[in-house]
Amino acid sequence: MNTETVAILNTLEALTERVQALEAHAEANAHSPSDASSTVASADFWALHGVEQRRASDPSTADGVVMLVGSVTLPDGSPVAWQESAGTAGLLEVDWANHAASFAALGHPVRIELLRHVLSGTHATADLAAIESLGTTGQLHHHLRQLISTGWLRQSGRGNYEVPAARVVPLLVAVVGAAR
Repeated sequence: MNTETVAILNTLEALTERVQALEAHAEANAHSPSDASSTVASADFWALHGVEQRRASDPSTADGVVMLVGSVTLPDGSPVAWQESAGTAGLLEVDWANHAASFAALGHPVRIELLRHVLSGTHATADLAAIESLGTTGQLHHHLRQLISTGWLRQSGRGNYEVPAARVVPLLVAVVGAAR
């Protein structure tokens, strides 16, 4: 055999080994979801597999890891991509009370509706005040203050509001979680 043929055969052998390793890895991970949703194809758990790989490779996440991740294009065309993770070691032992105000802000029907409108592109106070379901101007300002104080909204100019990019995905995750 000439040198070119040997090089091609070596490349083919290396590629075959890589494909076999990938297939073995995919087969090993195909059965990892352990709850009722395990009937869903393994490919549907690509984010979970990434979290599990991180957990396996990072000793600080041995007790577990949770992650919020999302990629969104808002109605105005603005892209938002966000990822946040935390190890769960000690998470159940710490006081959660300092998070109550943030959850409470989301717990009011007018405030959650207000956030939906702002995410959908209605940013100006005057435009928000024109939406009957958001109440009177005084009530609207009360709800805006609550959302600003808990970080779900910020003022982006005089009389204009936006959901901070770092809160878009967590907000949408909360909505998805609440729908379950």
